Amino acid sequence: MIRFVLALFLLTVPVAAHATDAGWALLRDGGHVVLLRHAMVTGTTDPASFDIDSCANQINLSARGKQQASKIGALFAARAAPIERVLSSRYCRCLDTARIAFEAEPKPFVPLDLLKGDETQKAAQIAAIMTEIRAYSGSDNLIMVTHLENIVALTGISPREGEAVIVEPKGDGLRVLGRVTF
Repeated sequence: MIRFVLALFLLTVPVAAHATDAGWALLRDGGHVVLLRHAMVTGTTDPASFDIDSCANQINLSARGKQQASKIGALFAARAAPIERVLSSRYCRCLDTARIAFEAEPKPFVPLDLLKGDETQKAAQIAAIMTEIRAYSGSDNLIMVTHLENIVALTGISPREGEAVIVEPKGDGLRVLGRVTF
């Protein structure tokens, strides 16, 4: 049984590395939209006293998350992946991921905030994100720093903290072109 599990693990490792290499190739070419899940955080849920304007009343990046965000930026630079602009959820963990990784002030984009519970509001958020993605035609990459729930709703993929999902519009939805794990 142990041999089977080890063989299965060894078979999946090259696939993950390949997926990351393919993702970097896309990013080096530019012209893509990247949905980036914020880096690692200190907890699992925001406190009851949550305040969008106060980082003290939100889940924030952990020390590992700050290191991960730094690594994201360093790899984008080392791999020569051009960035045109960075949009971010207004949550501190997303803004800080963007600031640390890309050493620039991201543009807050409200639709990237955690999805609302109300189905009508959630649909409006997804529609606004899709409009932004469809309108993008730059030659460098557009980075959108957001949350797990948003990326799952847009792509059906559940990325790790700090993982990038490269997408393009296809029909009414998105097609996943590649992923990069940090």
